Amino acid sequence: MNQPAMHLIDIGVNLTHDSFDADREAILQRAAAAGVVQMVVTGSSEDSTRKAIELSAAHRHLFATAGVHPHHAADVTEATLPALQELARDRHVVAVGECGLDYFRDLSPRDLQRRAFGWQLQIAAATGKPVFLHQRDAHDDFIAILREHKITHGVAHCFTGTGKERDAYLELGLHIGITGWINDERRGLHLREVVKSIPADRLMIESDAPYLMPRDIHPAPKTRRNEPAWLPYVVRAIAAARGETADAVAAASTATARKLFGLPAA
Repeated sequence: MNQPAMHLIDIGVNLTHDSFDADREAILQRAAAAGVVQMVVTGSSEDSTRKAIELSAAHRHLFATAGVHPHHAADVTEATLPALQELARDRHVVAVGECGLDYFRDLSPRDLQRRAFGWQLQIAAATGKPVFLHQRDAHDDFIAILREHKITHGVAHCFTGTGKERDAYLELGLHIGITGWINDERRGLHLREVVKSIPADRLMIESDAPYLMPRDIHPAPKTRRNEPAWLPYVVRAIAAARGETADAVAAASTATARKLFGLPAA
C-alpha cells in the first residue's frame, strides 16, 4: 500500500473488539505507518468502555468514548446508570456514546433504546462532552430526541444516510463521520453525492474497524477485518467525490476532529 504523507485521526475504531486481541499492538503500528496519528476508541457497552479507557491510558495517542450502543440498551438501567456516569467523566473520555437508536436490528426493545439514549444525552450535557451517535432506520425518533435534549455538539457516526438526513444533522449543528461505506460500489454510491455538501469543518473520517473495510483496496487483503491502516482509502474516496485533494480532506478532517473532541496536537 502506498502510504499517504498526511496526518489522520480515526474518530471511531472498535479497538476493544476481540478480533484484535491477538495483534492489537501490530494494528497500532500499522496505523501509525499509514499516517493515523490519533484514534478515538469506541465504547459500546460498560465493559468495552472500561477497556477503551484502559487502552487510552496506556497509549497517549488513543482516546475513548463512554456509552452503550442501542443494541445493548436493555442493559442500561437506573442501577447501572451511576457507573456509566462515572466512566463518562474519566479524563481519557472525549465523547459520550456510542449511543442512539437502531430500529434495523431491534436487538433491544425500542422503548428501552429511547430511554437509554435520553439518559446518555443527559450525561453528555452534564459532562459538557460531545455525543458519538448511532442511527439506523430510526431517523424521525432520533432527530426528535436530539431536539428534545437540545443536542448541538456531536457527530453522526458512520453516516450512510440520505441528503435529507445529512441536512437535518447539519441543521442541528452536528458533525458527520464517513467510513469505508463510501468505498463500497454496491451500496455506497449515493454517499459520493451526499458527501459533496458536507462543509469541510463538519466532516470527519473513521474506520469503524473491524467493520467496513474499504472494498477498493488493491491487492485485496486476505482477511475482511478492517483496521485503521486502511483509513487513507476512505480519505481518497471522499476527496474524489468532492473534487478535492486527499491532503486537503485529511487536513480539514483532522482539524475538525481535534476541535470537536478537544484533542491535543499529535
